[in-house]
Amino acid sequence: MSSGKVVLGLLAGAAAGALAGILFAPAKGTRTRKRILRKGERYYDSLKEKFDELLDSVNDKFEKVKEEVTDYADKKTAKPEEAQKNAKTAEV
Repeated sequence: MSSGKVVLGLLAGAAAGALAGILFAPAKGTRTRKRILRKGERYYDSLKEKFDELLDSVNDKFEKVKEEVTDYADKKTAKPEEAQKNAKTAEV
């Protein structure tokens, strides 16, 4: 199981537990709704931060692979050109 799914599951479980605890607490409805809203905003911010970190990580890995592929392609295209140069100088 990937760590992303585990983190998402933990966040969902924590959110469900917090929501259930708030709903069954003996407080007025307006106060309870405000508390739910504040908790939801905190969870949203936390989830957004984790998503941004994941996106940055994926972008970094993509750029690294892109550079490696470009370097590899440059090396492979340089070899035939070098062989042609060597063949021309050998003929002279």
